[in-house]
Amino acid sequence: MARLMALIGGESEKTHLATNFRLLGATHLAILGGVLLCAAVLALVQRRLGPGFGWLRIGVGSILLVETGLWYGYLARLGQLTFPDHLPLELCDATLYLTIAALLTLSPAVFDLAYYGALGGTSMALLTPDLWERFPSLSTVQFFIAHGLVVAGVLYLAWSGLARPRRGSVARAMLALNVFAAFDGGFDWIFKTNYMYLAAKPENASLLSFLGPWPLYILASEGVALVLFLLLYLPYGRVLNRRPEASNKY
Repeated sequence: MARLMALIGGESEKTHLATNFRLLGATHLAILGGVLLCAAVLALVQRRLGPGFGWLRIGVGSILLVETGLWYGYLARLGQLTFPDHLPLELCDATLYLTIAALLTLSPAVFDLAYYGALGGTSMALLTPDLWERFPSLSTVQFFIAHGLVVAGVLYLAWSGLARPRRGSVARAMLALNVFAAFDGGFDWIFKTNYMYLAAKPENASLLSFLGPWPLYILASEGVALVLFLLLYLPYGRVLNRRPEASNKY
C-alpha cells in the first residue's frame, strides 16, 4: 500500500520523511478515535436490530469492497499497479480481502484470520502510518479510510456478537501468517522487492525499529505476533472455557 502511495505522489522513498503528519498528534488521535467510535456505533445499531438483520454488515462490507475496487481501478488506470514492486501483496492487503469476506459471509474460518490480521496488523499500520505524502492528500486519506474501515469492521463484528474467534484460532492465524510471509519472502527474494518489510525495515518509526537488525527483527516479529494474538484471544478464551458449547456457535 505504501509503495502505491509513493507512486501517486510521484515521490521517492526518501521524501516521505518530510510528511507533515504528526504521529499521535491531534489529527492522528482524532482518526484513531473515529475508528473506535465507528465500530461502537455499528455494533450498537446491530445489537438494536438483532443478529438476524444482515443488511448492516453487508452494507459495511459492500462499502469497503466498492472503495477498494475504485481505488485499485484508479491506480490501474494511472498505470500504477506495476510488477513486481507495486502490487497489493502486503499483509494489510490480505487482511482487507479477508475483512470484506468476513463481513459479507460471516464465515467463522475467514473471521478467525481477519480478526487477528486487523487487530494485530492493520491496527499497527494505523498507529504508525507509513505515509509518503503530505496530509491530507488523496493517497493519505485513502490509507486511513481503508485501514480504518478494516479495523472498524472487525471490531463491529466482534462487539456486536455476530462473530468471535474460535478455539484454535491463534494457531490457525499464525499458520496463515507464516504461509503468507513465506510466499512474500519468496517473491521478495526472486524479484528483489520488500513486501511485508521482509528484506528491510521501513524508514519511518515503527515497532520494527525496536526489534533489532535484519534478519533478527523478522524472528522477533514472530514472537510479537504470537503474544498479540494470544492477548486478542484472551477475553474470548475465558468465555469459551466457561461455556464450552459457545465454541460451536459461530
